[in-house]
Amino acid sequence: MRELRVIGLEPGGTHVVCADTESGERFRLPADDKLRAAARGDIARFGQIEIETESQLRPRDIQARIRAGATIEQVAADAGVSLKKVERFAHPVLLERALAAQRAQRGHPIRENGPTVQTLAEIVALAFRARGHNLDDADWDAWRGEDGHWVAQLQWQAGRTRNAAHWQFQLDAHGGTIVALDVAATDLLDPDFGRPLRSLAPVYEVSFEDTVPDEEPETVPEPEVVTESGSDAVEFTADEYDEEPEPEPDEAPTSPSTADEALPKVAPQHQSGRDKKGRPSLPSWDDVLLGIRSSGRG
Repeated sequence: MRELRVIGLEPGGTHVVCADTESGERFRLPADDKLRAAARGDIARFGQIEIETESQLRPRDIQARIRAGATIEQVAADAGVSLKKVERFAHPVLLERALAAQRAQRGHPIRENGPTVQTLAEIVALAFRARGHNLDDADWDAWRGEDGHWVAQLQWQAGRTRNAAHWQFQLDAHGGTIVALDVAATDLLDPDFGRPLRSLAPVYEVSFEDTVPDEEPETVPEPEVVTESGSDAVEFTADEYDEEPEPEPDEAPTSPSTADEALPKVAPQHQSGRDKKGRPSLPSWDDVLLGIRSSGRG
């Protein structure tokens, strides 16, 4: 063991400068509470300070916690040291995590039918575009899990909600494979998720009373039939068919004595213009349309 002797203090009194008595090589010691307690010979205080120092995390422990996903603030608070001391050991591990996150984005997610041709970054970009999110505002991160595999994380803000999706990433010769670890990660990989469904019109029960309003029966107008006989026009209505028409007078009125002689004789094959009761018979539709009188003359 080489012997050192104190030769002075650095400006500010933060370190004590010592020198080797044989070689003259210089060393410096931090002027902390432990050195002060040792210089005073306070063994109790020296032991307590040593226990407190050993309880702080070593650089290897700091890097292990950062690699597992802890933040610099969390490690500094647990160790009881300043952020600057943790950052000095955490910086290379943070670069390692950033590189793992980039590799995970180039990995291929595994679905039921096998790995996809598209990468994780391409699939997530399509899913974000379909949902109206901006991928540039999202944050990628990665850390090593307890099983030794890397876990990739994507965080994004949707309204007032902070969302996060996690995938397990395993590097291989083809860029790596991606496996979803939660529901959010599975939804982003689902090609049918968020696709709008077909809109269906609601079905209502409609009764017959609702479809047919209560209305009075519509009155159908009676048809009017017009016949022409020479220059005279005769109109017939439905009421006139129900009632037997009056016989038309022939020529000039004759005397009662000669009335029977003036009437023409009816041929045997023709029916008389009167029925059995002596009332004029109703003309047929052909007679009405063709303009033939009931007497058989046009």
